[in-house]
Amino acid sequence: MQPLVPFAAPPLPVATSPHLRTDVTLAEIAPAAWDALAGDALQPFVTHAFLTALHETGCATPRTGWWPRYITAWHRDTLVGAMPLYAKTHSYGEYVFDWGWAEAYRRHGRRYYPKLVGAIPFTPVTGPRLIARDPEVRRALLAHAVDLVRDGEFSSLHVLFLPETEMPQARDLPLVARSGIQFHWLNAGYRDFDDFLAAFSHDKRKKVKQERRRLAAAGVTFERRCGRDISADDWAFFHRCYTATYRAHHSTPYLNAAFFARIGAVLPDNVVLVIGSRAGRRLCSALDVYDAGTLWGRYWGTVDEVPGLHFEACYYQAIEFCLERGIARFEGGAQGTHKLARGLRPVTTHSLHAIGDPAFAAAIADFCARERGDIAHARDALHAASPYRTSPAPASG
Repeated sequence: MQPLVPFAAPPLPVATSPHLRTDVTLAEIAPAAWDALAGDALQPFVTHAFLTALHETGCATPRTGWWPRYITAWHRDTLVGAMPLYAKTHSYGEYVFDWGWAEAYRRHGRRYYPKLVGAIPFTPVTGPRLIARDPEVRRALLAHAVDLVRDGEFSSLHVLFLPETEMPQARDLPLVARSGIQFHWLNAGYRDFDDFLAAFSHDKRKKVKQERRRLAAAGVTFERRCGRDISADDWAFFHRCYTATYRAHHSTPYLNAAFFARIGAVLPDNVVLVIGSRAGRRLCSALDVYDAGTLWGRYWGTVDEVPGLHFEACYYQAIEFCLERGIARFEGGAQGTHKLARGLRPVTTHSLHAIGDPAFAAAIADFCARERGDIAHARDALHAASPYRTSPAPASG
């Protein structure tokens, strides 16, 4: 594999240059020191507790194809920055799809795996990936990750679901930007669900009301349980639903029962479980994660198919929860244009990619440039198809 072309970025000032390490595991870092790195940008998914749960329950480990290769930044003995980074031998659980790139490498007799992925495993949520207060430290973390590709051990680097505020750290580095689309709901100060629906056009409002009435007429009811009110039986039922739905779609569940029980215990103020029942029998369950400003729809499943069950459990119940709590944003997860009709709006997501092979780097850069144009046009078209009577301004990505 040929090395990356050297970049012309200036060196970090001596006064702020951190000492970068790749030999410190998350388990060796005090939770308080890790969580303090993100400051006001701390979200549940980048906490020490969440990441440790992924590792210690066996979900994101070398056995499952996720080798932790975290980069940490230090000033003397003080942790000042970190980048969750994994060496991977596959592309599952990422939600920014590069299977075509891997196949192109294979057809040309090149090695695509192992690659490096800067992400929260199994979590297509925009959030800090270069976790540091100082922008120079963030840049040093990213540059060091690029250097790991330059050294030839990995084919490429993929930093997924970065916030726009971290994208400038790639300036002058040999990285390609890629865009995607998700669907998010924004709370415009609605009093309740009916007030939210009043913003829809007549036909779109009527359709949502019909969906909810039909489900109620079928005898299906819902309850939401938060944190410490979620019992062991509730978690067991949720996991049963989750695995059943994955297998119904011929997929292997990424997460195990131990992981869900773990986050219920260590993040009790950040999880809510939606449970749907009929005639005393539980039918489905959806897990959402939240903080003061955002609710993230994460996982769901059902043991019995009822029309409209998915929309109610995953979207309408989530929106009602946000309205009750004054939460400003609901992120509906990866993909799904069906979310548009439920009041979620298209937003742009961002990722960065460094490709070690110069020939493939040029081809992928061209592909991503064309794809970014397609994504922009698609977002505009989706925005124009909004169910709202007066189409709101596009949500920031």
